[in-house]
Amino acid sequence: MIDLNRLYDEKSVFDFFAHHLSYPEKQIFHPAALEESIDSSDPAYPDVKKYWDAMHELSLDDIRQLYTETFDFEKQCTLFMTYVKYEDSKERGQMLARLKVLYEMFGLLMPDNELSDFLPLMCEFIYAADWKGDPRAQQSFAMLLAVMEDGSYHLMKALEKIESPYFYLVKGMREAFKACIQQEVLAND
Repeated sequence: MIDLNRLYDEKSVFDFFAHHLSYPEKQIFHPAALEESIDSSDPAYPDVKKYWDAMHELSLDDIRQLYTETFDFEKQCTLFMTYVKYEDSKERGQMLARLKVLYEMFGLLMPDNELSDFLPLMCEFIYAADWKGDPRAQQSFAMLLAVMEDGSYHLMKALEKIESPYFYLVKGMREAFKACIQQEVLAND
């Protein structure tokens, strides 16, 4: 079960992920950006800090080249979270439609030129959506995080294989997911 209050508290972390999983712009690497987005006590922080430090050893042009080589030319490093599981099947189309409906249900209008399983968009949705008090939120966000968790696992493994600094970013994002899952306590009778 998703801890919706914890997820709400993590909104700024997901904004950070959305920006850093999108095509790199100079302002996202401002020295204060990390501290403003992720507290050092956050479970995502150790991995995100490794990513941050690695990226600060590169020029912006090098980061842009790395981004393009990684996410545009490495098929296994896709930012489309349902692609690895479904490729271009009918099931993928159905999942994309379900995600689009989810976004619209919580007030996000999908850009016409974007697929609903694009990881930066999914992170941006978590940041921008207001689900407090909405009875549909638990089931909706459980589905969203399941898609993100499944797709990002494959992405993380592919990034690890090519020794990309983006591995640490995705690993940190997965730690943020884990922190938002409530552990159900089972009573021993």
